[in-house]
Amino acid sequence: MGLKIRQQLEELEAELLSPHACLSSESRGRFKEEPDRCDLRTVFQRDRDRIIHSKTFRRLKHKTQVFLAPAGDHYRTRLTHVLEVAQIARTMAVCLRVNEYLAEAIALAHDLGHTPFGHAGEFSLNELHPGGFKHNIQSLRVVDVLENNRQGLNLTWEVRNGIAKHSKGYGEILPADLTELPSTFEGKVVRVADIMAYVNHDMDDALRAGMIKESDLPPDLRGVVGDSSSQRIDAMVRDLVGETLKKNDGQLHLSELMQDTITRLRMFLYDNVYRNYRVHNEFVKAQNIICTLYEYFLEHEFPNGDTSFCEPDGCAIRKQDKKEPHRQVCDFIAGMTDRYALDLYTHIFMPKPWNVL
Repeated sequence: MGLKIRQQLEELEAELLSPHACLSSESRGRFKEEPDRCDLRTVFQRDRDRIIHSKTFRRLKHKTQVFLAPAGDHYRTRLTHVLEVAQIARTMAVCLRVNEYLAEAIALAHDLGHTPFGHAGEFSLNELHPGGFKHNIQSLRVVDVLENNRQGLNLTWEVRNGIAKHSKGYGEILPADLTELPSTFEGKVVRVADIMAYVNHDMDDALRAGMIKESDLPPDLRGVVGDSSSQRIDAMVRDLVGETLKKNDGQLHLSELMQDTITRLRMFLYDNVYRNYRVHNEFVKAQNIICTLYEYFLEHEFPNGDTSFCEPDGCAIRKQDKKEPHRQVCDFIAGMTDRYALDLYTHIFMPKPWNVL
């Protein structure tokens, strides 16, 4: 007789979690039907494990958050970003008695489709690819199609929905239009945790880079959230948990003061960091690299070697062998790390020393 740990975990969820939680036993199922033989882990734990063990997840360690291909060891990368989002999301999920495993899986997977060079790469691919490009939709394509030798990770509907609906761009933190939000409470938690994470860690990195000083932050905002990253995150999390528990209506809530504070902090970063000339100049260079590589690979073979997930044995495919060359090139470039894109660009386009023996 097999172990019944999974069954016990599902029973505990039904007993202890909030009525607003998504229970593992009530998942809508996976992208493709498959037998579920695991008697140790719930479906959302299995999703989390599939994500962590994927090649795409490992490549996030060499993808830009804000500072392109940062040389300093302490600047955030896309990998540390998703780990910080997962930590904040799990904390809020536990406090609100919703499914922390679902929240963790969504958080770890939400940026799998991000390009090299952060939003510079995303902007470029959106302009170049005939169908446009959004990193949240590419993240869904990664887990549904591209990973695991083009078999996909076959995640649950709830995790996939959270991935697709996590992005908000310049939009409201808690929009009135509920169709913009994930369907699960846990997905909504991750969406807000993403904002809390990047507002704080991008500010921390900008301070480390000398782009801003603590005194640059308006005093009234500092009065609300404090003077350090840990104080700011703590203040935001406490506000959301307190306001959400108070209303208890199945939606997330922030106080009016905190929502205004986070919005102003985000605009402070756009004005003083993201649009800073130092970041913008590198942004333009990165765009040029992406555009040049894109146009090149529309006409040439991809390089050999296990450098992307485009094919099971590497990327040695020919454009004319595929019905959708733009789609293939877009997938190839979106999967690159910063340093791989830089090395490939240098190898293809930079002159090499000429030696006569």
